[in-house]
Amino acid sequence: MSHTDSAGARLTLDLWHPNCWAIEATDRTDGGILAHTVQQTGQSPTASVNGVFTAYGATTSAVEDCLDAIHASPHAGEIQELQARVGHKRDAPGTAVRQFLLEYDPDELVCPTLLEHGFVHSAPVRIEDGRERWQVSFTGERPEIRSALDSVEAAADADVSVESIVTPDSDSERSVRELRTDSLTPAQRRAFEAAREAGYYQWPRGISVRELASQMDISKTTLLEHLRTAESKLLDPE
Repeated sequence: MSHTDSAGARLTLDLWHPNCWAIEATDRTDGGILAHTVQQTGQSPTASVNGVFTAYGATTSAVEDCLDAIHASPHAGEIQELQARVGHKRDAPGTAVRQFLLEYDPDELVCPTLLEHGFVHSAPVRIEDGRERWQVSFTGERPEIRSALDSVEAAADADVSVESIVTPDSDSERSVRELRTDSLTPAQRRAFEAAREAGYYQWPRGISVRELASQMDISKTTLLEHLRTAESKLLDPE
């Protein structure tokens, strides 16, 4: 396969990184956040950034709780609520939505790290249950994806797993659940199958890590370790 044929994979990434007000707020509440645009406020590399976001949830109370959690975060600046912007309410998955502008520290952005390692995001980022969901295109070749993700994790102190991959030579999206599981240990296979059946890989997510770990009677850390290892093996094209 040539470089032209194998490059340009599209991925859905499930991501966590530290010091993120949106991850913190959605982990503590039932609300979610949709990140639309982020722009630097000045020319200096250390200038703050302004982002346009939508807080969403099943109820108005869930959205208000989420906004309160954002306000309480030491990593977030002042919230400036906005009037509805065209398209944003339609794109948000919740029945209740509040759109806002927020200024914060660019050092807490993970997007530059993703870009540095070849991942170009192509859609608004959804944050729910303390995790970010990124739609990205990879500029390198598929065998390089795993090492690039490892570099992102090391540089951003992040945890990244792959929900799906589409390559130029594939006829349709090939999700994680369609990949071979022969290389998994019994514990990894049980965790992966339980997550798949419970809707963990759906969007919106059908179950949280905390709930799934409780159902399986294992710790959240152990479950995430099993899932991360399983996803890494399933991603391996060899």
